[in-house]
Amino acid sequence: MSTNALTRGTSLLPSFVNDFFKPWNNWLDNGFEKALSVPAVNITENDRQYNVAVAAPGMKKDDFKIDLDGDILTISSEKEETKEEKDQNYNRREYNYSSFSRSFTLPEEVKRDKIEAKYEEGVLNIVLPKNEAAKTPPKSIAIK
Repeated sequence: MSTNALTRGTSLLPSFVNDFFKPWNNWLDNGFEKALSVPAVNITENDRQYNVAVAAPGMKKDDFKIDLDGDILTISSEKEETKEEKDQNYNRREYNYSSFSRSFTLPEEVKRDKIEAKYEEGVLNIVLPKNEAAKTPPKSIAIK
């Protein structure tokens, strides 16, 4: 069965209902869902640091706010855009407001005073270096 067969109704009525609500579905899919979306985050670890990568294309570094409150690292953004078109017969204004906030509990071994962040090519990268004590290799203990 093709994907189209799965998304379209098998009879005339479901197809008609889907087509009738299509403008609303497109509006909800394109506008409402995007406004509620949160950027994807990847967290990797090596022996020296944790790396947090936030996928946020189309933003600027000034759009982000990064706060550290105790063990909680919060990455947030608020962005408002206004677009206005004028013509002889109409005046149209569009507003776009988007925001998100993600919080993470940091492990004890993170050096809080050495955290760095950089935004480039649509990705916000945050480096969380580990303390020297965390870098010691694991050790086997002999059983007596």
